[in-house]
Amino acid sequence: MDSRPSDEARSEAPTAEVRADSPLAGVRGLLIDVDGVLHVGMRAVPGAAAALDALASDGIPSRLLTNTTTASRATLGGRLREIGLPVADEALITAPVATAAYVRRRWPTARCYLLTKGDAADDFRAEHVRLVGDDAAARGEADVVVIGGAEEDLTYERLNWVFRLLLGGARLVAMHRNRSWRTVDGMRLDSGPFVRALEEAAGVRAITVGKPAAPFFRQGLRALDLAAAEVAMVGDDAPNDLAPARRLGMRTVLVRTGKPVGPADEAHADEVLDSIADLPRSLA
Repeated sequence: MDSRPSDEARSEAPTAEVRADSPLAGVRGLLIDVDGVLHVGMRAVPGAAAALDALASDGIPSRLLTNTTTASRATLGGRLREIGLPVADEALITAPVATAAYVRRRWPTARCYLLTKGDAADDFRAEHVRLVGDDAAARGEADVVVIGGAEEDLTYERLNWVFRLLLGGARLVAMHRNRSWRTVDGMRLDSGPFVRALEEAAGVRAITVGKPAAPFFRQGLRALDLAAAEVAMVGDDAPNDLAPARRLGMRTVLVRTGKPVGPADEAHADEVLDSIADLPRSLA
């Protein structure tokens, strides 16, 4: 589907002056990752709040495209505001919300075993997805398995239940395939490697809804009502944030505040910044 807005929408959309020689010339909107870009371990990146305010003042619309799966959208929005980030819930496009909508649309009556921590289950209940608990999973009574950021809840016992469910014909859905993320204590293992292990063990292929799946990025473009060529994706993860955005025709900005950055990562970026705090200056 063409994400290019109508002529009327274009005439009403805000514009920003960007120097002609900038790799971000022509950018009129932003998709911004959250974890590792705006905060690290729920500590706001220095200058991130001021950057968001400056972008809004300059008339550059943005949406926050996040694979964070351990909180509902309402909870995440509240947490971000608590650490001083000027974020509205409506600006958040989260993997749990997108995954819940996908499961409800694809399998409206399915029993879903949700393996994630936090209150992301609230987003599934809001979509009227039929959730089952550990007891049902142990008995093999689930049609769909959804895996998010379960962290310490990814026990051998639960993974073995999922393995048996998949052997019995259940579908496997991953909210994302992230390998790791940065916290104030250092790098932590994410759920992506566990998803790949289950695929290998059960001989199945997971359906990925969050990043790096292209439909997740297209949802952000629709929310901005801009064409891909007019949008830049800002992230700290080249494979999951930048590479898919570039394939869709977006510009890409890599920040160094999250995952470790090497030359291979920089190859996916049109602009490399130390922090999102530098972004308004790059656009101005």
